[in-house]
Amino acid sequence: DGGSITGKNLLFVVFLGCMIIGIVLMCLLSKRDEKRDNASTHSSFGAMLKYIVAPLKDRRMILLIPLIAYSGLQQAFVWAVFTKSIVTPVLGISGVGGAMAIYGASDVVCSLVAGRFTSGLHSATFIVSVGAIVQAVVLFWLLLFYSPVEGLLGAAIPLFIGALWGVGDGVLNTQLSALLGLLFEDVKEAAFAQLKVWQSGAIAVIFFLSPSITLQAMLILMAASLVVSFGLFLLLTLVVEKPSSIRA
Repeated sequence: DGGSITGKNLLFVVFLGCMIIGIVLMCLLSKRDEKRDNASTHSSFGAMLKYIVAPLKDRRMILLIPLIAYSGLQQAFVWAVFTKSIVTPVLGISGVGGAMAIYGASDVVCSLVAGRFTSGLHSATFIVSVGAIVQAVVLFWLLLFYSPVEGLLGAAIPLFIGALWGVGDGVLNTQLSALLGLLFEDVKEAAFAQLKVWQSGAIAVIFFLSPSITLQAMLILMAASLVVSFGLFLLLTLVVEKPSSIRA
């Protein structure tokens, strides 16, 4: 506020420190099996592209892509819309950091818990359902009932919303990775490439739309995306379980 850049410099140092530590840790990763490495080597760019696109021919990936895209939408929503339209009017710009810290802490705790209890498709389905319900409750409450309130209660509401939203994000972060590993064991690299492509595209959509549409319109978009993606995810579980029941 006073024109000092000390805070920004400290933040940049933290970012650079995390990057350096991440690079060092990456260099310490153990080598993969040589035979597997050789099998996954592609002779040309065309062969590599064909390998990356291969999961799109699988209906399981088609049914999972909407949930992947929603995971990107909900991340961008909390960064671009939640901070601007819900936190700032009540807590001011100075309150954004605290609200996002609570969101991040909730995200971390939920990620650890959800990852701990993930053991297969059934557990992942249950955990994703919990996260989807939590975010659906938040979206419909914001859409139908929310209005800024003064006082201590008004200041606590954005923080509580951030904590609940972090639960959903933590669930999606862990369970999407687990599902891709379970369902696409033979093409994991290509499956995770699809994850980042659709997530990044969805994030870009929210950042492009947020300056142009109202909070109500954004909430309707998010709620519709959640309902559609979660419905297709439940259909995916039926598609995956049906062959198993037939074999049994």
